[in-house]
Amino acid sequence: MQRAKEADVGMNIVGTQLDTSRDAVALAEQYDHAWATIGLHPIHTGKSYHDEKELGEGGKTFTSRGELFDAVAYEALAQSPKVVAIGECGLDFYRLEENTKATQIDAFVAQIELANRLQKPLMLHIRNAYDDALEVLDAHAKVGGDVHFFAGDWDVAKKFLERGFTLSFTGVLTFTHDYDEVVKNAPLDMLLSETDAPYVAPVPYRGKRNEPAYVPEVVKAIAGIRGGEVEKVAETLAENARRVFDFDR
Repeated sequence: MQRAKEADVGMNIVGTQLDTSRDAVALAEQYDHAWATIGLHPIHTGKSYHDEKELGEGGKTFTSRGELFDAVAYEALAQSPKVVAIGECGLDFYRLEENTKATQIDAFVAQIELANRLQKPLMLHIRNAYDDALEVLDAHAKVGGDVHFFAGDWDVAKKFLERGFTLSFTGVLTFTHDYDEVVKNAPLDMLLSETDAPYVAPVPYRGKRNEPAYVPEVVKAIAGIRGGEVEKVAETLAENARRVFDFDR
């Protein structure tokens, strides 16, 4: 937290289930450069695992216990003025097991409905399921939000942009050109920068646990891809975050 503050980085601490959402709010309430997003990640709606390699330095394999979305508990948690969005919610069909799809969709719809009631934006996690997620959003969402860790192509990007969702990018921009077309073509006022900490640390921190203090490297990468001045891009991305999540900094 201190290193982020020293780097002039504000952060949106994102919960992935009820206990980590509570932790996110508690942290955000302690620091003036932090806010919280609360929700149930699709992989936590059922039994799941991550590879040790995905977790990086100091990581360990784990199994999700599976959690039913408790709208009452999350709505109570959302009363904190530091809660700025609902999520990380969405669909993750990377490791799809029997009944996983329906369970994830049910939890996604419930969180969209909560966001609609509270008039808060959504923080979307979508993996191998962009078309399915768009179908759910079109049927239920009355709010916009951000597509966290966007990993689609320009055709997919346009569909989210048309619906008013910003696209967020991570340290992957510093070591792959897979998303350069999207970063170049999307309006600058529809882009956000993030870490996805503790994953995907940017160059020059590859192989280390990621943290918010490293997000300036993502901003530099976006500026480099677009051919813009780093300071101008940083100012615009910060303003985008303030607009999407309705907070002041």
